[in-house]
Amino acid sequence: MSRSYITTGAALPAAPIALLQRLQWRARHVVTNTVSGEYRSAFRGKGMEFDQVVKYQWGDDLRDIDWKVTARLGEPYRKRFIEERDLSVILVFEDSPALQFGSTGRTRRETLLEAAALLMLISSINRDRVSVLYSAPGHTWFERALSGRKGTLRIAARLLQQEPPLLDGPATCHVPWSFVRQAASRGSVVLWFGAFAPADLPDCWRELQQRCQTVGVRAIDPWDMELPAGAQLTVYDPISGYLTNLDTSSPAERAAHARWRERHEAHFENLFPRLDDRLTLWNSEDPLRELIAYFRRHGRSSVPGGRMA
Repeated sequence: MSRSYITTGAALPAAPIALLQRLQWRARHVVTNTVSGEYRSAFRGKGMEFDQVVKYQWGDDLRDIDWKVTARLGEPYRKRFIEERDLSVILVFEDSPALQFGSTGRTRRETLLEAAALLMLISSINRDRVSVLYSAPGHTWFERALSGRKGTLRIAARLLQQEPPLLDGPATCHVPWSFVRQAASRGSVVLWFGAFAPADLPDCWRELQQRCQTVGVRAIDPWDMELPAGAQLTVYDPISGYLTNLDTSSPAERAAHARWRERHEAHFENLFPRLDDRLTLWNSEDPLRELIAYFRRHGRSSVPGGRMA
């Protein structure tokens, strides 16, 4: 990835300021009253201060296994540590045309953009360092982490003001994963926002997962799970570039949709084998509520009975 993609502009874009102010108020309220501890449980990083023992999952560092607890409980557990320094959080936003679909008034893209901005603001309130790599067909930029609220607001504003890719243009993005691997220090949290269409694993992906916590964030539309019954539809497929006629009463159409869903689910699970590292948002739901639910799930994912020495 060329260094020409790395920018450090100082001006705060004007267009998304009102939205950012609303999101910032909601994020601060949530951190203060709801998820201050759960956020740290979800984005664990790598520190030196012992926190508690939790179940071992694929991708965890083998060196963190607590063999005494593992022997006593009969299944692998590892030590979890609290990050003593600020976390380094990198958001990778893959702005594929496939995100521009929504049957409920909100597109996948809008859901993911709002969730990304909220996560950036929550991370900033927790004094973490936030960077963003944005990738659209033919257009990529990277903003390095800046300290303080103003720096995070500026990067979030730039992300929110990005124009959606053309539906009649290229359908795929080139995410420079080798650059992400170099930019992400050991123990960083890498949040990948995207459509996750079935494809080969990115270059250096498993190596990146060994060095960092990688979390996949996707948006699901109700039609992704089940087509509406008895409908005759003409839809545009931004991936193939063709108009397609759909008869949702056809058993063949519904079977093809089920196979499509299964392929996408299998690919997403292959990218992120740990259930804890898969975050699914619904277009029909409030992204902030779903983020809170995600944080709370992690807050309860410890050994029964509380902390263990």
